[in-house]
Amino acid sequence: MTRKIGSTRESKRRRIPKGIIHTRASFNNTIATVADARGQVVPWFPAGACGSKGAKKGTAFAAQAAAENAIRTSINQGIKRAEVVITGPGPGRDTAPRAIRGSGVALGLVRDITPMPHNGCRPPKGRCI
Repeated sequence: MTRKIGSTRESKRRRIPKGIIHTRASFNNTIATVADARGQVVPWFPAGACGSKGAKKGTAFAAQAAAENAIRTSINQGIKRAEVVITGPGPGRDTAPRAIRGSGVALGLVRDITPMPHNGCRPPKGRCI
């Protein structure tokens, strides 16, 4: 009897005690991704998969719904503790960690790794008249 490695049945049974929740909040969408301690993605939910379409995907409410869906799925797989990594300038950067905190998962660390320019790009050449 051969068993496929990485099949969906096997990944559903995998227990994950600690995870990392990555929240990518742009102005157009928010994506909540849950990874295990080794960095392998378990579930991920964009705001569009939670019922928000078009411009509503970039709202704080859609980010909260995406984070709740990702947490609910990962709690079923056994996550008790989590770290949160936030990236991006969108409106979901505050509400997604609040939804995670209210779900009952113990938060260990909340990091913001939004890239910030130190000096920015070189400005365009001045106009010659």
